[in-house]
Amino acid sequence: MVGFGARTLPGRAAFGQGPRGHGFRVPIPPAMSGGVLDGLRVVEGSAFVAAPLAGMTLAQQGAEVIRFDQIGGGLDHGRWPLAANGASLFWAGLNKGKRSVQVDLRSDAGRELVAELIAAPGDGGGLFLTNFPARGWLAYEALRARREDLVMVALTGNPDGTSEVDYTVNPATGFPWATGPRNLSEPLNSVLPAWDIALGTLAVVGMLAAERRRGRTGEGDLVELALSDVAFAMVGNLGRIAEAQLGGRDQSKDGNYLYGAFGHDFETRDGRRLMVVALTGRQWQALQDATGIHAACASIEQATGHDLSSEDGRFEARDLIAALLRPWFASRELAEIRAAFAGTGVSWGPYQTFGQLVREDPRCSPANPMFEEVEQPGVGAYLTPGSPLWFAGGGRAPTAPAPLLGEHTEQVLAEVLGLSPTEIGRLHDDGTVAGPAPAGEPLEAR
Repeated sequence: MVGFGARTLPGRAAFGQGPRGHGFRVPIPPAMSGGVLDGLRVVEGSAFVAAPLAGMTLAQQGAEVIRFDQIGGGLDHGRWPLAANGASLFWAGLNKGKRSVQVDLRSDAGRELVAELIAAPGDGGGLFLTNFPARGWLAYEALRARREDLVMVALTGNPDGTSEVDYTVNPATGFPWATGPRNLSEPLNSVLPAWDIALGTLAVVGMLAAERRRGRTGEGDLVELALSDVAFAMVGNLGRIAEAQLGGRDQSKDGNYLYGAFGHDFETRDGRRLMVVALTGRQWQALQDATGIHAACASIEQATGHDLSSEDGRFEARDLIAALLRPWFASRELAEIRAAFAGTGVSWGPYQTFGQLVREDPRCSPANPMFEEVEQPGVGAYLTPGSPLWFAGGGRAPTAPAPLLGEHTEQVLAEVLGLSPTEIGRLHDDGTVAGPAPAGEPLEAR
């Protein structure tokens, strides 16, 4: 578990818990000029969350990531949320730092061009990331025939290759039946694509592990990773499969209570809400000290027999503990609570809308060196995150905008495949490739 503000590493930024402008920062080393993956070239064929996230993660560490899309844009090119001009902020968010190529993937010539791009020679090339069906012209064996040391990471919904998305996998995990208020009689799905996020990050691990093995042995590899496997593995890793199999009860809906220890949400006098967690003994002691409930907690222990110094004791007594704390929070405004908890070791955090996050939290501001104001072509300047990874030896690579669709078509064909201007012009004339289209504007409207 990571506690925010638990310590400050040398050269890192440190933040207070106050609203924007009340945090503070210390100098950090200059951003890396390249990145730790400088020299790798990854070709990406993708849509939606997991595969684009994996490619962006690699690009943010210095890899050259070339994303190819059907002319006019793939399935996620216009996905919500949208800017006022119709440009996809989703696309801008998950494709930062990549190069974009538009190719007619329905034509033999376009498919041949992409296959050549995937298998193009070079020490750092021959890396392919995709969540497109890995069959036909995109089958591993077909691509490997062009480059024997090809490393391909293929993401699927289920291990048998059938389709699945986060919003259909999550219902099968059991968590929706354990999510929501106690009186809710139906399952509650999550709007956060958590399994897609986990799949994308594991895809990066798979890509780098296979590339490292290739560096030792010269051999390529096919890495297969299924969304449902990622989700069900985590259900097992968190102990829920064992609990069910060994006769444990299914977890029922419990509102915002933390499962297995004490944690609950509270409303403040000014109508805000916050979450308090006492997972460890130190956190529990700090919460009692800050709110002055020691004597009342001793009475609960005497009356119920629950040992509140233990996680399970606090969980069994969670309703009583919450009832003790509720008046304390209800009589104070959020700012007072923030001041009262500062430096105490209490584990807590305010509930925030997206707007409140941007307006009030210094962690989501230029005070955090992960964020920069970046000009996104066709959209404008806004607060943009770089990689969460920070390296003591060189900081983090500068935050780059996402490309316009097809922005680098000619550049990639010339630099990677060595095509001449005449050859590239012929591909344009044939409709096999296309250059950049303005953000938010379909290719046909140009």
